[in-house]
Amino acid sequence: MRGRRGDRMTINIQEHMAINVCPGPIRPIRQISDYFPRRGPGPEGGGGGFGEAPAHLGPLALAPPAALLGATTPEDGAEVDSYDSDDTTALGTLEFDLLYDQASCTLHCSILRAKGLKPMDFNGLADPYVKLHLLPGACKANKLKTKTQRNTLNPVWNEDLTYSGITDDDITHKVLRISVCDEDKLSHNEFIGEIRVPLRRLKPSQKKHFNICLERQVPLASPSSMSVALRGISCYLKELEQVGQGPGLLEERGRILLSLSYSSRRRGLLVGIVRCAHLAAMDVNGYSDPYVKTYLRPDVDKKSKHKTCVKKKTLNPEFNEEFFYEMELSTLASKTLEVTVWDYDIGKSNDFIGGVALGPGARREARKHWSDCLQQPDAALERWHTLTSQLPPAAGALPSA
Repeated sequence: MRGRRGDRMTINIQEHMAINVCPGPIRPIRQISDYFPRRGPGPEGGGGGFGEAPAHLGPLALAPPAALLGATTPEDGAEVDSYDSDDTTALGTLEFDLLYDQASCTLHCSILRAKGLKPMDFNGLADPYVKLHLLPGACKANKLKTKTQRNTLNPVWNEDLTYSGITDDDITHKVLRISVCDEDKLSHNEFIGEIRVPLRRLKPSQKKHFNICLERQVPLASPSSMSVALRGISCYLKELEQVGQGPGLLEERGRILLSLSYSSRRRGLLVGIVRCAHLAAMDVNGYSDPYVKTYLRPDVDKKSKHKTCVKKKTLNPEFNEEFFYEMELSTLASKTLEVTVWDYDIGKSNDFIGGVALGPGARREARKHWSDCLQQPDAALERWHTLTSQLPPAAGALPSA
């Protein structure tokens, strides 16, 4: 249709739909099922089964009625159920070794590799690293961490992480949590998956190999987002857990290696402060400046205080210092040795890191160490002890250096 310049041309809907319309033959869309042969109940796919279809049939004619209706065959349903039941494989697998050395009281964790991790970044990859915690009592004091592998879903670490001061009691009731996370420099790190291994599965001096699928973490709802009833149930469950775990629920602040020996010749107790491990970080730089103080209670004359030197910027200090308390063995049986670890600060009060008490009123390993020392004079007995957040009552009034 031609018109004069400036005139508006009008085209009816029939002419508009006829312009540049040439669909040609419509080809059916191939389905994924077309690439796999279907066999019916007949022998070798015969007897009315879905075997090789004639060439003149299209892909829609190849599919069985169940597939057209959106149903699944029993075989397909089994595959879906199998995938759902093993959904943790979507997070990846982690391969590692664990070895408990009973002689040196150490737990060796060899983080080997991971496969098929879940993509966490926009490029379809991740920057994974592994961190370890001991439960119960997980805190920064007992966290170990590997290096970060960049831009990979199949990282290889081959790193050895070691926990010092692990006792037989820890092996009995502790659980090792192994978490795989994605490092993000622009925001907070993201959780990928975790594995929890009860240490009682380990045998002394026998390396155990693991290759396990990562599992999802189930975070607890924050108290502010709970209803009144849920908050009450949460508090009840927390108190029930505390009762079940007993006094060991106190927050762990690290470990300390002590040596006790009663000298018959010098008639006194020799206390050795050997070293500490996995202390809690009290300074903003992620470290502490630890030192150790000891008291022999009750201390009427207030002359039993001893203090080590300060070790700068470390969470695993080695002191190797000894203190001597002159006292008869019979009198020592009613005494309690209080050992506290502090973080030295300039210009303000020092921070309490953790403490432990050894004596007749102590529990578990602390009480056994004290009784063995009194029963075996002239024998130097070294034992690891757990530092907890509970401050001994007598030490609470002594925050200064």
